[in-house]
Amino acid sequence: MLVPRRKKLYDIDPGAWEHPADTAALAALKQLKGIDDLIRAILSLTTEKSIRLLHVAASVKTSASQFPKVHALMDRIVDTFDWPARPEVFVTQSPFFNAGAFGFSEPFIVINSSLFRSLDDDELEAVLAHEMGHVMSGHALYKTLLWILLNIADGLLGIPKLILYPVIAALTEWDRKSELSADRAGLLALQNEDPNYRVLMKAAGGDDVSQLNLNAFFEQAAEYENSRGVLDSLFKILNLAWASHPFPVLRLSELRTWAASGQYQAILDGNYPKRGLKVEDAEADLRRGYDYYAKPGEGNEDHIVRAAKDIQEGLGKAAASLEEALKKLLG
Repeated sequence: MLVPRRKKLYDIDPGAWEHPADTAALAALKQLKGIDDLIRAILSLTTEKSIRLLHVAASVKTSASQFPKVHALMDRIVDTFDWPARPEVFVTQSPFFNAGAFGFSEPFIVINSSLFRSLDDDELEAVLAHEMGHVMSGHALYKTLLWILLNIADGLLGIPKLILYPVIAALTEWDRKSELSADRAGLLALQNEDPNYRVLMKAAGGDDVSQLNLNAFFEQAAEYENSRGVLDSLFKILNLAWASHPFPVLRLSELRTWAASGQYQAILDGNYPKRGLKVEDAEADLRRGYDYYAKPGEGNEDHIVRAAKDIQEGLGKAAASLEEALKKLLG
């Protein structure tokens, strides 16, 4: 059977696939008073090199001779996106079904070993492309900031985590939304929907494909989406409060909707913004995020829109808390 040749996305800007909720939350995050000072403070106390060396010491750096399959898959992804820099990829021993992008000026990708037991080659490439999406969108900086605040903030900064909690909450809220953008990057890299959907299904239910059915998983996603009562929506918000990722069924629905929206095909047809031409407009990003959830005819209820407003108010409260924390840190 002939396999369609993938289209190379010359000079594509990551804004082509970024989800409105992601860009809105990140724009709000960047406007927090003192966020730049916090990043500078952390950079003065730790370095990208020290974080990378941690993985050099405790993980396997992929190359043509170590995990050559991963190395080759990453080469293909970088070529498809026409990206000028190839991030390093590390494989680390972990039972958790996860991967991540870390770093500041030179981001790198970390893949947990459990993925190799669960995924076929196409699915593994979808995960790598997902993380490449984070790298290209500049997410690694804020993901690293969140990791530091969650894991070593007390000792590194000398600030109790309780003081930084609103900032952590704001970062976590954005972090979940960033996954929706990266899922789209995975689809664009492979230009094949099924592997991306299977990764989400396996993330939800394990790796025994003989016991899984993709159509049934779509039906399950529809069941979740159709629960739109006020109480159901409240439970959905509370259930996600401490999650690092959106629920797999939510990601499945969002990705499938985007794949069918015409935007995905337009990109494959060459209609997308080019790198270096995008003008930063935080207000427009915030407005697009709000409009996405408030637009009529999409089944979004008023209480969902109100919840989105509450998140924006929460980011404002985080700003005040961050400013106070920085006064204590920086003297």
